[in-house]
Amino acid sequence: MTEAIRKSLRESPKARWTAMVVVSLSMFGAYYFNYALSPVKPILESALGWTSSDFGVYTSAYAWFNVYFLMLIFSGIILDRLGIKITGLGATVLMVVGTGVNYWAITAPFPAGAQVTLPLIGSIKTEVLLSSIGFAIFGVGSEATGITVSKAIVKWFKGKEMALAMGLQMSIARLGTALALAISLPLALHFTYRAPVAFAFILMLLGVIAFITYIVLDTKLDKSEEHIEVEEEEPFRLKDIVMIISNKAFWYIAILCVLFYGAVFPFLFYATDFIINKYHVSPSLAGLIPSLLPFGTIFLTPFFGGIYDKKGKGATIMIIGAIMLIVVHGFLSIPTLDNWIFAAAMVVILGIAFSLVPSAMWPSVPKIIPEKQLGTAYAVIFFIQNIGLMAIPLLLGVVLNSTNPNVSPNKTVIRKAVEMSYTKALQEQNITLDAKALNIAIEKTTSGVVDSIVESVSYVPTPQSEINVEKVENSIVANNLNMLGSPELGVSQEKVLDKMGSTFKKATFEVVTKEKLNIRYDYQYDILMFTLLGVLALLFAFLLKREDRIKGYGLEKPNIES
Repeated sequence: MTEAIRKSLRESPKARWTAMVVVSLSMFGAYYFNYALSPVKPILESALGWTSSDFGVYTSAYAWFNVYFLMLIFSGIILDRLGIKITGLGATVLMVVGTGVNYWAITAPFPAGAQVTLPLIGSIKTEVLLSSIGFAIFGVGSEATGITVSKAIVKWFKGKEMALAMGLQMSIARLGTALALAISLPLALHFTYRAPVAFAFILMLLGVIAFITYIVLDTKLDKSEEHIEVEEEEPFRLKDIVMIISNKAFWYIAILCVLFYGAVFPFLFYATDFIINKYHVSPSLAGLIPSLLPFGTIFLTPFFGGIYDKKGKGATIMIIGAIMLIVVHGFLSIPTLDNWIFAAAMVVILGIAFSLVPSAMWPSVPKIIPEKQLGTAYAVIFFIQNIGLMAIPLLLGVVLNSTNPNVSPNKTVIRKAVEMSYTKALQEQNITLDAKALNIAIEKTTSGVVDSIVESVSYVPTPQSEINVEKVENSIVANNLNMLGSPELGVSQEKVLDKMGSTFKKATFEVVTKEKLNIRYDYQYDILMFTLLGVLALLFAFLLKREDRIKGYGLEKPNIES
């Protein structure tokens, strides 16, 4: 037995850390794609006519299948039955499929105004629905991969540096979030709004390759332990769920998880657009501010976890994190505090809070739930969390749209007028251009006008009832064509589009600012919703601490026994 253990591949630090890095790379792309379209929200509105409600439906779709079809629970059962290799490979392939469907949906030419009616949601654009279905498929694969990766790390690091390995795995994954927030919008502005999704698709393929590499390592590990007797884990049982949900402290942690993550993850979905609209930051740089949050958690989560291990105070740490959450969102909701440096500081503090709470929350679960039920407990928490991550973004989109009812229609007016300007100018010049290149030019001109106004111009919008939409459209087209005149545009397609794009952007800017169209979102009510979630999180953190005093779970005690 001893000889066999010595030959186990787990005993090699190089082997087990290589396995950790390789398997973590399969989640890097998942975290990237989760936020790939979030910074691109303004362009989706200009190019595809999406509303904030549409975007809310899309972001909520991640959890559709996990919640409605219980796929998260089934993923855990499948993992226990089929093992890490088969489950992980299937899950990573599913992420590729979901990303591919998403890319097809935002690329395929659907008939103008094509809609589908859904229960509870109502009428929805066809491309929004299909994009959402792709994101939902991806969500199933992403959650299944996350569970599989956690189990893989437990397999390799049991009795070793398990906490450190899990912390570093999460850090590698969150680099994907930071990358998405930082580069997605610049990619979309330089190429097209499809570019971030195309890049995500490449990362998904690399994730499959990474997991196949892990399978090779895992197979070698199994061979090295063929003669070791391993105690089999208890299988999934329905009665475990009954025992878990009858525990009051479990519910406090589960609800705290929903409230806290609901005040952070959905915020990141809208953060870039929020930064652009309130703080007048250039779209090419706006994503860098919310990207500070995941960068902070990469280093701080393992640090705070170590403090909890040695000093304890788990419930107190969650209370402090909830208070910080309230402070951040409360200050972000104040209209007069509109300096981008202040916003960056608040995001950094939010990152600290986001490092505090999870570092204490997840290690607290084993103190409340028996070890043999831990897997089921985590699965149920993730399931409840997915309900929140489905409902909260959807509600945010509805609130944003209802409190800013004219912004999205006005952006559609601008795009329509710009498109008409290109069409008429090309007809007058008797020039035929590639349809794809023309659409990209229209998209860039429209988003350029909107971005430049939101970034650099402040005015009191004209009441929508006083705006004649048809007159505004005609004014934009007339000003565009008049400023363009009839110059020699050159013979190359690139020169034609460059000349028209720069001219139309300037001319459209003049009309829109003169008419004072409302194209700036006011996020105050959405941010106040996040503040309310923080208040509720604080309440449940106190309830958890009270329950700990009554039942003696030891949440305030160190994890490391002296």
